[in-house]
Amino acid sequence: MIHTHLLLAASDNPVTNLANQFGVDWPLLLAQVFSFAVVAYLLYRFGFKPVIATMDERQKAIAEGLQNAEEMKKQLAETERQHQEILKKASEQAQKMVDEARATSQALIEKQTQEAAAQSQEIIRKGQESIELDRKKMLAEARQEIARLVVSTSARVLSRELTEDERSRYANAAAKELTTSNN
Repeated sequence: MIHTHLLLAASDNPVTNLANQFGVDWPLLLAQVFSFAVVAYLLYRFGFKPVIATMDERQKAIAEGLQNAEEMKKQLAETERQHQEILKKASEQAQKMVDEARATSQALIEKQTQEAAAQSQEIIRKGQESIELDRKKMLAEARQEIARLVVSTSARVLSRELTEDERSRYANAAAKELTTSNN
């Protein structure tokens, strides 16, 4: 070692001269470089390599987590789309049901209105028939009463008692006369 030092010192090498001026001891420098290389190798082998492996594993886990998150995001978007589609279909079905209910109720209202109109027409017709029958009955009764009064008056005017056959003839004649005069 001394021998190398002497050799380096004896040479006229400008790098050696410069190193000597700064007080560089070559054997000590070489020992420090060797020691540094051994420490660097040991740190790499037992320190950095496991840390780097752990970081790689964590990086892979993070990447998988991001990938899973992206897949979940896609699934959520798909689920949301399906949800919107189901809501749209349900809304359409509800609107269809409301429209059908409106149409059914409108048809029912029209049917009941027609039935009510038909019933009222029937009631009016029956009332008119009843009024017509009552009128005819009253007219018949009035004719009979008038005929009776005519016969009674005729009997008084003639001052004699009419037979049943004469009364019937006078009553029928008076009733015919009244019927033809009313029509």
